[in-house]
Amino acid sequence: MNATPNITSPAAEISIAFDARAELEAWVAAGYPHETCGLLIGRRRGERTEVERVEQARNRNTERARDRYDLDPDDQLAADLRAREDGLEIVGIWHSHPDHPARPSETDRSKAWEGWSYVIVAVTADGVADLRSWRLSASSDPSRFVEEPIR
Repeated sequence: MNATPNITSPAAEISIAFDARAELEAWVAAGYPHETCGLLIGRRRGERTEVERVEQARNRNTERARDRYDLDPDDQLAADLRAREDGLEIVGIWHSHPDHPARPSETDRSKAWEGWSYVIVAVTADGVADLRSWRLSASSDPSRFVEEPIR
């Protein structure tokens, strides 16, 4: 993991459907000790992001799978098509941090897109330890992550 980038206080918020969160946590625990990743599917309502379901994607980074992910673009395209068919959209990315905090790394920040939510799940050999969501700031410093409260 790289150093933690600048992080500011909460702004937007995110809600994750109970079943989606349970599925996400099961995938993360099953994927340990490797980073797992996927997409958040739902809709935006102003500053609120509503995640109705999650989709799993393959991690193409096999050389550093314990501390990096590279979400498969074919999986992202397929998830986007399914979401559109259901009147939804991709609203963000989720990935795990095996044996590391659920805080974005500099690598995470460098790959992030403004407006998307980034759910990070800390996982250990004992299971899921923490789940938090982040978004790039829309302020004058778009390189900062803002934590999104999860409702």
